Amino acid sequence: MRRAILAMGLVAAIGLSACEQKTQTAATEAPAAPKYIGRSQTMYQGQELISKIDSGTVAMGKNGSIQMAVNGSVPMPGYKNPGFLKRILYAVPKDGIYEMDVVADKPASGTPAATPIEVKGDWRSSDPVKGIRFIAKDNSVVAMLPTRP
Repeated sequence: MRRAILAMGLVAAIGLSACEQKTQTAATEAPAAPKYIGRSQTMYQGQELISKIDSGTVAMGKNGSIQMAVNGSVPMPGYKNPGFLKRILYAVPKDGIYEMDVVADKPASGTPAATPIEVKGDWRSSDPVKGIRFIAKDNSVVAMLPTRP
C-alpha cells in the first residue's frame, strides 16, 4: 500500500514539473506589451487605432499650438476622419512626453490591403511639452519638439 502511494506521489510530482516547464517557456516566448503612462479616451463608435505608424513629426505653430503629423497605414482602404486623441494622464509626465492615440473611422467593409494614411492636427497645451508619443495598434513613435535657442 505504501509503495502504491509513493508511486502515485512520484508520478504526480513528475507531471507537475512538466506543466511548470511548459508554462515557463510560454511566458518567455510572448513579447512584453509596451507600458504607457496614460490610458485611452473613449472612442466614438466605429473609431479605432490605425494599424501602424511609419513616421511622426511635431513643430511649434505660429499661434502657440503644436502642429502634429503622422504617416502610417490602415488595414484596408476607406478609413475616414483621421485624428488624434490625447491620452488621459493622472499627472504631468516627468519626461515631458505626452501620449496621443492616432485614430480613424473604420469603413463598413472592404478588401483587406494595407493602405497608407496621413493624419494632421494641432494641439494646445499649457504644460511644458518636450515631445509626443504617437500610439497605433502595432507600434508607437516618439517625436520630439525642436529645442528653442
